Amino acid sequence: MPPWTEDLEGELHEHVVSSRALRGNPLGDPHERPLWVYTPPGYGDGAAYPTIYVIQGYCGTISMWRNRTPFRRTFPELVDALFARGDVAPALVVYVDAWTGYGGSQFLDSPAIGKYHTYLCEDVVAWVDDHYRTVAHRDGRAITGKSSGGYGAMVTAMLRPDLFGAFATHAGDALFEASYASSFPLLARRLRDDFGGSYDAFLRYFRDAEVPLLHELDELLIETYGYAAAYSSDEDGTVHVPFDPATGSLVPDVWERWLAWDPVRMAAGHADALRSMRGIWIDAGRQDEYYLDHGASAFHRALRDVDVPADRIHFELFDGTHARIEYRYPMAIEWLTGRLTRENR
Repeated sequence: MPPWTEDLEGELHEHVVSSRALRGNPLGDPHERPLWVYTPPGYGDGAAYPTIYVIQGYCGTISMWRNRTPFRRTFPELVDALFARGDVAPALVVYVDAWTGYGGSQFLDSPAIGKYHTYLCEDVVAWVDDHYRTVAHRDGRAITGKSSGGYGAMVTAMLRPDLFGAFATHAGDALFEASYASSFPLLARRLRDDFGGSYDAFLRYFRDAEVPLLHELDELLIETYGYAAAYSSDEDGTVHVPFDPATGSLVPDVWERWLAWDPVRMAAGHADALRSMRGIWIDAGRQDEYYLDHGASAFHRALRDVDVPADRIHFELFDGTHARIEYRYPMAIEWLTGRLTRENR
């Protein structure tokens, strides 16, 4: 692979979208956001195209899609190579920016972070439909992501089946007792030893540090606080973490608020939405460090429990960890595009 940018057969268009939903958000984050739209070879033929929305994992920024790992293509290059083959149903691919001052939002509306679910579903989708030739119907849209992006894909499809008719989740956050709770004692130890058992003291350090995130646990500490801001914040913006920072023990009422947002547990209450999907792709590495292989298996079982037809599900555990799995994303995109309507082409 070349060590520099490859020329694309399609085109990657860079835009800025002004979001009404994010204007005046609690963290003071920008309401104007970058948005990339990939158009495949042949887009100038005048037809309408299905759209795949791509959302990122926690602490992801849109510019990181261009990060190059030695001897591997970037994700935009992988997408272009997929559609340049000529044997894959063409689609637009939309790269969404959802960075926040906490590193992420879980793509939910939160009084502590902002209305990122509304931003994605109302502002971004409407902008793309207004500016590109899309199949502007839920059966012409899919959403996909990894990790927190995979979580966002699951939850967004469950909450807005009127907008999205298919989704893919790569090692998406699920089965919270396995993927989240196992880290709480370790985080409490860092808070106890260095911040007097106070999350507020850590947040002051995080905001004031000249070089933040120097300790190996600091990124996970701010990430977990961001999850709490998404899952368990009050209407006045107060954030409640699900464990006692001084001891590591669970706080039952807060933990229940987190569990209510676990896709595994949400599935039963959104059975109709899940059964309406044209396709659901679930995968994860068998050696995932955050046990999201168990989350993928549990979510797959939850789908079968609510009678999602087996022929609409692709479920796979592969040899791999949580990292360096970008080669999986085009597989899911190819599978999804084959399930989205192309009646207007």
